[in-house]
Amino acid sequence: MTRINWFYYAAPARFYGLAGKLVPWCAAAAVVLGLWGLWIGLVVAPTDFQQRDSYRIIFIHVPASWMSMVLYVAMAFWSAFGLIFNARLAAMLAQAIAPTGALMTFLSLWTGALWGKPTWGTWWVWDARLTSELLLLFLYIGYMSLRAAIDDERRADRASAVLAIVGVVNVPIIYFSVQWWNTLHQGASVSVSKAPTMAAIMLQGMLVMALAMWAYAFAVVFARVRLIIREREQGAAWVRELRPAGALP
Repeated sequence: MTRINWFYYAAPARFYGLAGKLVPWCAAAAVVLGLWGLWIGLVVAPTDFQQRDSYRIIFIHVPASWMSMVLYVAMAFWSAFGLIFNARLAAMLAQAIAPTGALMTFLSLWTGALWGKPTWGTWWVWDARLTSELLLLFLYIGYMSLRAAIDDERRADRASAVLAIVGVVNVPIIYFSVQWWNTLHQGASVSVSKAPTMAAIMLQGMLVMALAMWAYAFAVVFARVRLIIREREQGAAWVRELRPAGALP
């Protein structure tokens, strides 16, 4: 059985090539899964007897909310890994994840507001889950702003890593907020400890959309980390060899 030596790809030059090969596959998977998930959610899934068709926003809202938290944990993990082991590629991965995580968080808040208007009669309430999710968006923005404010890349890596690690405590607060406090936000419809509370076809559509967002996140993060690698390793000989003939140094 052939074993993959993952440490081989710890070097930015080697990971650059691997990421380039994965981007088109992940992008294609995102398109196929996204179209499939939307078809299930908008066409196949039945109308809810209480919320009517307004509930269909869950096929975007719930996967985006999941991804907002997962990506922050991933960003904090790679930040910690880079801080502890002084790994350049780990810091680059954390940097590449942040904008996509912020996008997913914004999408979660925006679709939540669209869903909240017909359900609660208002666009926004200072609910525990909504407020903690808004704080997550501020953490993403703070991480990216802190990086942009520091010119030295290695100092920026360390400072932003500390912020990412400290901020990860907000993720379990978001997840358990509906259990710890009395909130307007409904509890989880999908849980590992109990059977789902929604129809099977609705669950299928939501899980397919979640896979689509995973694939999208991988595609975008891999594409972005390649740009970051080229920018931060521009003095390396292998990067100079990538430049087309006649390009400026």
